[in-house]
Amino acid sequence: QVQLVESGGGSAQTGGSLRLSCAASGRTFSIATMGWFRQAPGKEREFVGAIDWNGGSTAYADSVKGRFTISRDNAKNTLYLQMNSLKPEDTAVYYCAQPRLGIIPAQAMATMRPELGYWGQGTQVTVSS
Repeated sequence: QVQLVESGGGSAQTGGSLRLSCAASGRTFSIATMGWFRQAPGKEREFVGAIDWNGGSTAYADSVKGRFTISRDNAKNTLYLQMNSLKPEDTAVYYCAQPRLGIIPAQAMATMRPELGYWGQGTQVTVSS
């Protein structure tokens, strides 16, 4: 069974930075594509970015491209999201996800249906102006 636990959320000012982590249990992390999603109040959950099993391929939403960076440490079973140049519109609960299929193209996570993935409980990020 896969369990995902996000951490690192908090408050930041516009232009600031935060780094999120996602600790994964289970034996499949090192071969699985991993992704980050977010959900703002009153809005649907949206794709932020994804990374393939060895970090060789990444995909990002246009809204975060150039500001956010996804990375992973397979030895630590941990996924990261470095968020720079934060904006108030980045305020949301951030979730990490692993597709149940494990190995899919990073870009494919952008359209992954929720029931096809494992999800963490989320971590709140609040950006003030």
